[in-house]
Amino acid sequence: MNQDTDRRSAGGLSLHGIHVPLVTPFDRSGEVAAEALEALAHGMLDGGAAGLVALGTTAEAALLDAAERDLVTDVCARVCGERGALLTVGAGASGTRAAEESLARLARRPGAGAALVTVPAFVRPSAAGVLAHFARLAEVSPVPLIVYHVPYRTGQPLDAAALRAVGSLPGVAGVKYAGGGIDQEAVALLGDLPDGFEVLAGDDAYLSPLLAMGAVGGVLASAHLATARFAELAEAWRAGDVERARPLGHALARMSAAAFAEPNPAVVKGVLHAQGRIPTAGVRLPLLPASAGSVAAVAERLAEL
Repeated sequence: MNQDTDRRSAGGLSLHGIHVPLVTPFDRSGEVAAEALEALAHGMLDGGAAGLVALGTTAEAALLDAAERDLVTDVCARVCGERGALLTVGAGASGTRAAEESLARLARRPGAGAALVTVPAFVRPSAAGVLAHFARLAEVSPVPLIVYHVPYRTGQPLDAAALRAVGSLPGVAGVKYAGGGIDQEAVALLGDLPDGFEVLAGDDAYLSPLLAMGAVGGVLASAHLATARFAELAEAWRAGDVERARPLGHALARMSAAAFAEPNPAVVKGVLHAQGRIPTAGVRLPLLPASAGSVAAVAERLAEL
């Protein structure tokens, strides 16, 4: 981070609540539908989202060109600026030098309040190498970092001790925890967090139990579809209202499981299109559009809510 930004500024970034990693809508010609994206962004915040994430996995960021990524970021930054909401932008790369360059671009495009940066994928460094990677990125980043721990995508599992070490770095505000379940490492991490380091659920179906154990919110693709109910769940756990939180958490987990029946974000886009909120359900190859059955299954779960 900039040298005048210390641990207090990263820790002072509140990550509480639901952050929606926006899809990138496409029009019938396959181009980014910017107006639909802007309307969708406002809709998420109207529904109670605390913030938006641009250029996440759900945005098909790896399938967008540089101009498209700039367009998506600009739209999201404008909406978050108007609404006073936190914008987190997906950044980073498998190599530290490339990740530095990705973060440097955020300094030239103001509006981002945080950067979501994955644990290095494919390279499979040691835990010490991961720590050195994030130490360097935190040193140069213009905004606080949210580490994205998603070992089933990166091939790089980290235990609680390694994540705790990363979370203790100045400039690291939190982690999007997507371990594919809740195991001893998740329990150990949430039971002993560094000061100012917050956990966001990254696996939609496990939001409720992670909130119960001390997570402060989530970055959730399925929150496109029931934003207000996800926000209600986060607030219920924060208030200690177990009687309200438990059944709602189970219902949302069932809906989320249906939304991930096919590779993300195909089903979410299919439902949004069926609702008339985006112009097409299109995704880019190698992704394929969701089947009608998967879209219908989510609609049934939404009706239960």
